[in-house]
Amino acid sequence: MPHADSAVIPSGIDKAAFWVHVHEQLSHLLAGQRDWVTNLANASSLIFNALQAFPDFGTGDGMVNWCGFYLHSDLFPAPRLSPQTQKPANQSARLLLGPFCGKPACQFINVSPEKARGVCADAYLQRLTVLVTDVNEYPGHIACDGETKSEIVCPLLLSLPGEESERALGVLDLDCLALAGFDERDKTGLERIAKLVVEACDW
Repeated sequence: MPHADSAVIPSGIDKAAFWVHVHEQLSHLLAGQRDWVTNLANASSLIFNALQAFPDFGTGDGMVNWCGFYLHSDLFPAPRLSPQTQKPANQSARLLLGPFCGKPACQFINVSPEKARGVCADAYLQRLTVLVTDVNEYPGHIACDGETKSEIVCPLLLSLPGEESERALGVLDLDCLALAGFDERDKTGLERIAKLVVEACDW
């Protein structure tokens, strides 16, 4: 089967069945690959295009207009410094923009407690999914796209042997043009997908 067919959605399914289908398709797409850049690129593309093909999200005012990942800066290669370049001063903990589908987005999000702001930072720090029905009512919301009306952000949590708490790696972020565009069924489906993505990659 061509990889692009992973985003084809069966007709007549409801939202709960939609997320089960996307999860199954993504598990096949990620099989045999452990690189997080590759897997997150395919995950964001599959989720975004599947949502575009699903009647509840794909058209008009209800369209999902952004889907992607922000990852902790420690997961990215350290910058190469020339002999003339001074080592940068200690920077706040940040999430950097990772693979995504949609319009250009914020390059980074501060997640140090004294500077943290926005839905992604809150989901990352709280290690809980944040579902926002109206982004204009959310304190500290960062407006990457002024057309976005609602948002859902799931943390990417890694369980490691010998560690009591899960390690937050980043977040999976989705935006929608409609108010209250996401509900508890989306939360359940996306949390399963976030878990699948984490377990499919080497970090």
